[in-house]
Amino acid sequence: MDQSENNPSEESNLPDSGKSQKAALLVQNQADFELEFYQAILKVNPDYVDVLRVLGNLLTLKGKFAEGLAIDKRLVRLRPADALAHYNLACSYSLLKRIEMSLKTLRLAVELGYSDFRYMKEDTDLESIRHDPRFRQLIKDGEGR
Repeated sequence: MDQSENNPSEESNLPDSGKSQKAALLVQNQADFELEFYQAILKVNPDYVDVLRVLGNLLTLKGKFAEGLAIDKRLVRLRPADALAHYNLACSYSLLKRIEMSLKTLRLAVELGYSDFRYMKEDTDLESIRHDPRFRQLIKDGEGR
């Protein structure tokens, strides 16, 4: 067996691109571990709201927008008056380019009390609706409250 395979200092000999690839792989593996971990918790307690929130965010970060949408829909069913749950659902719709549903759900989030309009204007999840006049009007109306 080659000694370098078991040498913990081997990483220091990697070129910078190799180090960044290894770091990216570790982050990817961490995200996969967290997904499996939270999914296992939901098998035992399927309505665990805090876990659903984290899982929805993880799925979105991994680009699994349809799965994230399903989680956000569950959260809204469990917490129908939760402004943040509706906001996250609007973001999921936007990521999937479902413009009408995103705008409708975002309006409901604001009606339920979501008020971080500065963040809303910058949230990259809402990119697909950002230039829609209805989005700009929603921001204007909300900031005027």
